[in-house]
Amino acid sequence: MNYYGAKEIAASFRTVRKNTLTIAEEIPEDKFDFRPAEGTQTVGELLTHIALGARFQEQVIFAEKRTKMEGFDFMKFMEKLNEERNQKRTKAQIIELLKTEGEKYATAVEGLTEEFLSVPIMLPPGAANPSRTRFDMLLGVKEHEMHHRGQLMLIERMLGITPHLTREQQARMAAMREAAAAKQTVS
Repeated sequence: MNYYGAKEIAASFRTVRKNTLTIAEEIPEDKFDFRPAEGTQTVGELLTHIALGARFQEQVIFAEKRTKMEGFDFMKFMEKLNEERNQKRTKAQIIELLKTEGEKYATAVEGLTEEFLSVPIMLPPGAANPSRTRFDMLLGVKEHEMHHRGQLMLIERMLGITPHLTREQQARMAAMREAAAAKQTVS
C-alpha cells in the first residue's frame, strides 16, 4: 500500500511552488539582478532556473518514457535548456513562467498510476545509484525547488525582507502567546 503517490506529489509540489511564487512577488523587480556572491545566480536567474526545473523529468519520463538513460544526449538537452534559461525576462514574465511551468508539471504528474511511478530508470555507468524510479525522479523536482527556495529566503534576508513563512510562523506564535495570556487572565 502506497500512501504517497501521484496526487500527493502534485499537491505538495503546488504548495512548494505557491511559496516560491510568494517570494518572487515580494522581491522588488529592481533586485532581480541582485547576485548574493560572485559565481552565483542572480535572483531572476535563480527563479528562472526553478521555473524550468522539471524540464529534464518531463523529457525523460513524460515525452520519452525512458527506462534507461543510455543514448540520452544530456549535453544537447542542457544546451537547449540553457538557451531558454538565459533569455532575459522581466519580473512579470518570470512569475508567469513559474506559474505556467509549475501547473503544467503538477497536472502531468497528478494523473500517473502507481505502476507507472514504480518503473525504474537505469542510470549511466558511474552514477551514485544504478537506477532510480520514476517516482523518485519526479519527487526530485520538488526537492530541488525547496533547496533553491532556501537560498531565496536567505537572499530575502540579505535584501532586508523577512520571508513570508517566517512572518506567518511569528504570527502563529504571537497568537498562541496571546491565547495563553488570555487563559491565564481568566483563571
